[in-house]
Amino acid sequence: MSNTIAAIATATGSGGIGIIRMSGDKCFEILKKIFIPKNKNVDLDKVEGYTIKYGYIINSRTQEKIDEVLVSFFRAPKSYTTENMCEINSHGGMVVERKILEECLLNGADLAEPGEFTKRAFLNGRIDLSQAESVIDIINAKNDKEAQASLDQLQGKLSREIENIRADLLDIMSDIEASIDYPEYDIEETTGEKAMNLLNKEKEKLELLEKSFESGKILKEGVKTVIVGKPNAGKSSLLNVILNEDRAIVSDYAGTTRDTIEEFINIDGIPLKIIDTAGIRKTDDFVEKIGVEKAINLINDADLIIAIFDSSKKLEDEDYKVLDLIKNKKSIILLNKCDLSQKNFETINYMSKLNKTVIKASMKTEEGIDKLYKEIANLFNNKEIELNDGIIVTNIRHKNLIHRAIDNIIKAMDSIKQEMPIDITAICIKETLEDLGEITGNNVSEDIINKIFSKFCLGK
Repeated sequence: MSNTIAAIATATGSGGIGIIRMSGDKCFEILKKIFIPKNKNVDLDKVEGYTIKYGYIINSRTQEKIDEVLVSFFRAPKSYTTENMCEINSHGGMVVERKILEECLLNGADLAEPGEFTKRAFLNGRIDLSQAESVIDIINAKNDKEAQASLDQLQGKLSREIENIRADLLDIMSDIEASIDYPEYDIEETTGEKAMNLLNKEKEKLELLEKSFESGKILKEGVKTVIVGKPNAGKSSLLNVILNEDRAIVSDYAGTTRDTIEEFINIDGIPLKIIDTAGIRKTDDFVEKIGVEKAINLINDADLIIAIFDSSKKLEDEDYKVLDLIKNKKSIILLNKCDLSQKNFETINYMSKLNKTVIKASMKTEEGIDKLYKEIANLFNNKEIELNDGIIVTNIRHKNLIHRAIDNIIKAMDSIKQEMPIDITAICIKETLEDLGEITGNNVSEDIINKIFSKFCLGK
């Protein structure tokens, strides 16, 4: 790529430092027009890579100083993009950063597209496609384990596993092609038996990767946790206590919450996407009815349910409806309002007989919240989200391609079992190789590449 690109790499807003990136053949040529080193004897053409120089960015037309900066130099091919590259470290703030970017653009750089620096790193062969995708996952990581899983992927652990499987499949293909090219040696039957055993081993490896997506989904999206209960049981109060802020409206009026409220939190290292829902009850209010239906649908799709009940009152039809909805789901029962003097022991005794964890609680005094956190940690302990030797699939695109690859291996194995011509098996294995190649970018369309990098932020 001959054009030189530039963009602001730091987040929008005020900050101590702002970074403007440039990459491309004309990077240092442009820099010479807008950067004056403090040391007048410095020859920018001879500055080595991995070096920082102190000086000023100037207006190239008026020669007025714009900001005091540090410039990091990266010489091709030892840079993020493998091209000549520099990073101008300025003071933070939109005005200064934009002025510096404007100077870069006025002197020959093009404004980078979202993710274009990482896209160049991929297209120039420094990283593969799965590694490139891990960059945005690191940026968006919401907890330590997600960040670690993304870093492992950036370091190539998933890529190496995929490439090892592809290499084994290519070995199988070479045997099959030999039997196709030299049928006079009558080795098709032997090749079929050998291929069946090897294909089964590769299928098991891929199934292990596909299974890891369940942990990857938890790391990336959080445990989908739905708070349910009848109106005024204390759902919104629980959400506010967990978030330590008045996020949801709390009122004695039943039916205050009509839509879902979603927040992402971290409890003892377990990421939770917590959702407050409308109270479960019969209602003639059209809007509230939609909210109740949405709550019921969320229960069916939840990873965890926190069902909250008013322990100061007898169980009503709405309570039994909630219990029926959660009976086959991973759930915790929270008996709220245990601070009230008039406790309903009938409700407490009934709940204690259910095959669920029951916690006495008070949203007013925050009693039972610590027990709730401990139970969540027990339900989703480290074993459930343990990394498989550092290899975990967190990307739905990768998961779907792995699933397709497994299906094609199964088709290949079925063709052998049914004694079909060996070239049918070869076609299925070839499709498997193409599926896996799409993960690492060995064979992937330009449209997919553009779609992936369009999700990146500017400057990355």
